[in-house]
Amino acid sequence: MSDVIHLLPDSIANQIAAGEVVQRPASVVKEMLENSIDAGASNIKLIVKDAGKSLIQVIDNGKGMSMTDARMSFERHATSKISTSEDLFKIKTLGFRGEAMASIAAVAQVDLKTKQASDELGTHVIIESTEIKSQEPISTTKGTSVCVRNLFYNVPARRGFLKSNPVELRHIIDEFQRAALANPEVSFTFVQNDLETFNLEGGKLSKRIVQLFGKNYQQQLIPCAEETDLVKIMGYIGKPEHSKKTRGEQFFFINHRFIKNSYLNHAIIKAYEGVLKEDYFPFYTIFIEIDPIHVDINVHPTKTEVKFDDDRMLYGIINSGVRQALASYNVTPSLDFSSDVSFTHLNLQRESSTTTSKKDRDYSSFKNLENTRERLEKLNELYASVSQEETASTQEAEKERVTETVFSSAINEAPQPKEERSTYHLHDKYLLRQVKSGMMVLDKTAALERILFEQYQRSMRSKSGTSQSCMFPQQILLNHSDFSLVQEMKNEINQLGFEFEAAGQAMIIIQGVPSELAPCNEKDVFEGLIEQLKHNAQKLDIPKDESLARALAKRTAGAKCGTLKVEETDHLIDKLFACEQPNFTPEGNPTYVWVSLEQINGWFKK
Repeated sequence: MSDVIHLLPDSIANQIAAGEVVQRPASVVKEMLENSIDAGASNIKLIVKDAGKSLIQVIDNGKGMSMTDARMSFERHATSKISTSEDLFKIKTLGFRGEAMASIAAVAQVDLKTKQASDELGTHVIIESTEIKSQEPISTTKGTSVCVRNLFYNVPARRGFLKSNPVELRHIIDEFQRAALANPEVSFTFVQNDLETFNLEGGKLSKRIVQLFGKNYQQQLIPCAEETDLVKIMGYIGKPEHSKKTRGEQFFFINHRFIKNSYLNHAIIKAYEGVLKEDYFPFYTIFIEIDPIHVDINVHPTKTEVKFDDDRMLYGIINSGVRQALASYNVTPSLDFSSDVSFTHLNLQRESSTTTSKKDRDYSSFKNLENTRERLEKLNELYASVSQEETASTQEAEKERVTETVFSSAINEAPQPKEERSTYHLHDKYLLRQVKSGMMVLDKTAALERILFEQYQRSMRSKSGTSQSCMFPQQILLNHSDFSLVQEMKNEINQLGFEFEAAGQAMIIIQGVPSELAPCNEKDVFEGLIEQLKHNAQKLDIPKDESLARALAKRTAGAKCGTLKVEETDHLIDKLFACEQPNFTPEGNPTYVWVSLEQINGWFKK
């Protein structure tokens, strides 16, 4: 039998490796920006066309490369940053694997121009599918310019998996923002389709945050700093009142490298506990400086997932630093230890209050009950007629008797529920209905989510979503990533009944909302919709129209369920069973459960 194992050609091996490093145009942007930063550039310019599918170019004024280094940079595992295995445990640079340029060159047409300050001429290299087409001297400025054209031109299947231009552009903006935040001292420029989107001057971190996310961030930044012998934490967090329903603007940097870490994110959210509204997310940009020996950044080719040798220690320090920052700016409540809070003080205060109430002839515990005003006047007259010589016990007994009379009378006049009622409300969250075989327990929010989901789907299919105009159009400033998402799904959002228009590069003006939502807080609803859309995109692989219907149904059900009138909730069961799929929410959670009579009997029989 002949041998079947053989070595792959370099071109195929490089394309396989590229699948790990180059997943989309944003991956190329990330790697090239990191190379420019490692080269010591103080000015970096990013140019993209067609959301990076046609062109991605990064120009920097870094130290550049020699002729030999320019050629070697396209070889696999060629790097200037790792010499021994020990170097892997003290990495301080961004790019170190030696895979990026080789992987990019395997799936695109690359044009490289570079020059060192000490050289008279630079080097110009043209490479396609790992094949060197030309290499020659060229007159150019100090630094490096890398031009990547026609990404995945030789792997059409991979190109077919790319998303629409707004989606890919959103990922590119994310990578650009991370690089710009991690290096505020570096000037960055971003040009897309010949339109300058960002022009960021080098400076302080606070200035960079405002440059990226808008001037309204000037008033919401709180400095955060904590330092120990092992780690140093610094950065900015946002004031709770400026929190958003979208999670996007949250950044962790470990030794100036952007990372994703849900455990550390929990440390910050925990610090905001008690001062943050439910389902709202704070802004934060936190820098962690730690000895590289305590961090493993070589976990994944994208280098955004890292491991710490003591993540509990880091959790505690970050949580403590954020708590202190919030407290120092009087955001979290604090106790006043200067006042006397002894039990003696409280008892004296209570006795004084009791004495005062006994002598107060206008005293009444029913002052806030509008329906008993006339009785209260009679009650006051009764108290006024009581002589001063009466003992305290007699007064209290009389008050108790009259109070009981008024209270019972008010209850008797209140509307009583009907004796025969098929649907009952439990804790304003569930509906109970008796059936022949037992009882049905229905989750109001889940049921409303299913009803609205199918309603929104019908509106999108027939393009018949009704809109109610806002009395005062709402302006919403989004980050560029969310703005791209909204622009991508504008037609579908309009079909649901939202009316809005773009104003500038990252602002929209909401002029109308779906009629079933009115009245509502347009800003909260829209931001919640964006957050749910991003969540669906990460967790689910479904068409965007279904994702939109799911997102709005979930957000609307949670907001509207508490405001439903009794008559509306009584008919909720009928509306639910008129749906095509009444048993489950769009996410697969049950909308109701049956409790059989046998089960109920079993609870009481031994």
